Amino acid sequence: MQFNEFPYRRIDIEQTKQQFNDLNSQLKQVDNSEDALKIIQDIQQLQATIDTNETLVSIRHSLDTEDSFYEAETAFWDEYRPIIEEWMNDYYRIVLDLPFREALEEELSTTFFKLIELQLQVFSPEIIPQLQRENQLITKYNQLIASAKIEFQGEIYNLPSMTPFIESQDRSVRKAAQEAMTEFFRDHLDDFDQIYDEMVQVRDKMARTLGFNNYTEMGYARMSRLDYNRQDVEGYREAVLEHIVPLVQEMYDAQAKRLDLDTLYYYDLPVSFKTGNAKPMGDAEQLTQIASHMYHEMSPETAEFFEFMTGHHLMDLEAKPGKQSGGYCTYLPDFKSPFIFANFNGTSGDVDVLTHEVGHAFQIYQSRWITTPEVIWPTYETCEIHSMSMEFFAWPWMEQFFGDASEKYKYDHLSEAVKFLPYGVLVDHFQHEVYDHPEWTPEERRQTWRRLEKTYLPWKDYADNELLESGVYWFRQGHIFSSPFYYIDYTLAQICALQFFQKINSGAINESWADYLRICRLGGTETFLSVVEKANLTSPFEPNILATISETVKNYLQSVDTSAFQ
Repeated sequence: MQFNEFPYRRIDIEQTKQQFNDLNSQLKQVDNSEDALKIIQDIQQLQATIDTNETLVSIRHSLDTEDSFYEAETAFWDEYRPIIEEWMNDYYRIVLDLPFREALEEELSTTFFKLIELQLQVFSPEIIPQLQRENQLITKYNQLIASAKIEFQGEIYNLPSMTPFIESQDRSVRKAAQEAMTEFFRDHLDDFDQIYDEMVQVRDKMARTLGFNNYTEMGYARMSRLDYNRQDVEGYREAVLEHIVPLVQEMYDAQAKRLDLDTLYYYDLPVSFKTGNAKPMGDAEQLTQIASHMYHEMSPETAEFFEFMTGHHLMDLEAKPGKQSGGYCTYLPDFKSPFIFANFNGTSGDVDVLTHEVGHAFQIYQSRWITTPEVIWPTYETCEIHSMSMEFFAWPWMEQFFGDASEKYKYDHLSEAVKFLPYGVLVDHFQHEVYDHPEWTPEERRQTWRRLEKTYLPWKDYADNELLESGVYWFRQGHIFSSPFYYIDYTLAQICALQFFQKINSGAINESWADYLRICRLGGTETFLSVVEKANLTSPFEPNILATISETVKNYLQSVDTSAFQ
């Protein structure tokens, strides 16, 4: 069965509630782990059906945000997902009260119990109205971003489709492209401010209702951070400032020389070489064929996986009008199928997204043996290890994607991996400030963003663009709106992925792949730091690891003759 044939059925809320109540009642009465597991398996199947139908709506609405049927279904799930959470929390409380936890942990995993303990901290029926409103606001933000119609050079583009112009070799074109995009955010300044302001108030109210001091505390629990805390993150951000920011400044100084520019303005940053950035050879269909060849050569496991993805049409890669921005991977449990969503635009980012989202999809495919829905996916920072590391495992095949420009691509790809780190911790720091100060006005939030930008991204010069100088760049960062505190995760995972790069570059490819495959199969049955250990990597929180990574990257980049790319 192909993706477009996957049937969607809106669940009957009352019937499903009764099923949950009946199963929960039975679970309360059991006196042994074997009977408990049988009932839990029935609950898990019910979970899978709910999740499958909700995810089908999410995918199909993101493919066409103007489809009225899936818009209405999205509204349904926005309203009822928090109510379903209440049923789930009843189930979690019963499981935690059962007297044979040790036996259940062998089947469900210890991590499952840790996760549901956190879940019970962040939910109460009292906050259902706020959860419903939060969902509605996220949908409103996504629709606003997807509605962008940028007039440029006589044509109309959405935001993802503007990327080729942003990376133009012609400085006047990329400047004009950035200004055209800025106009969209200028026109909707009040909309973005109002959406986010209400989000902050809603989340702060939820946190205080549940007994947290603020949403920052609740956000960490919602993100399922099991083995590190705010102090660890603050120390990590300081290490990025100490070891990574100076390296990135050097990289941009070298970039300015390559471009023969005295000053790099914000619209120059995406362009690495006078001859332009490396571009892949082909459209979405051709790149998929190349990827198929690559994954068949990479390993038997990736070959089987990619045949499954293409055979069932589980990827939608091309940018289209009305399509949601960005890229993601999700999972449809009833069909045991990952799904990849992207917006290809003819830039090297197409290959980045393809390999990145395939990393997520490959992990979930390898984890399909796990029957406990809560731990098929790992926690977020662990998920990103799989995706970001896959980008580096794909390096030996880059010539097939880029031809003679493959070395240029690798140089830029590694550079961008490191340049991302300061931006990633900026997004994290900004959110800490916002939720620590829920009383701030939209203007104060924008001023704080710009202040932190100057700390973590001192090279970002907005020239004469007054709107960006006022601190609105973060409007385009969807995670800040839809997944608060989900961003430091990318940087932590990037440090792990860069360690895989170190090993691959040193020739330890087979050992690295074995480590990678091992952690993909673990799914979410282990915590982040446990997965890092099982991958034979060093924790990003360990002293000196960022200094070591910085030195490795610096040595690689200095070994490359960039004059060959000019």
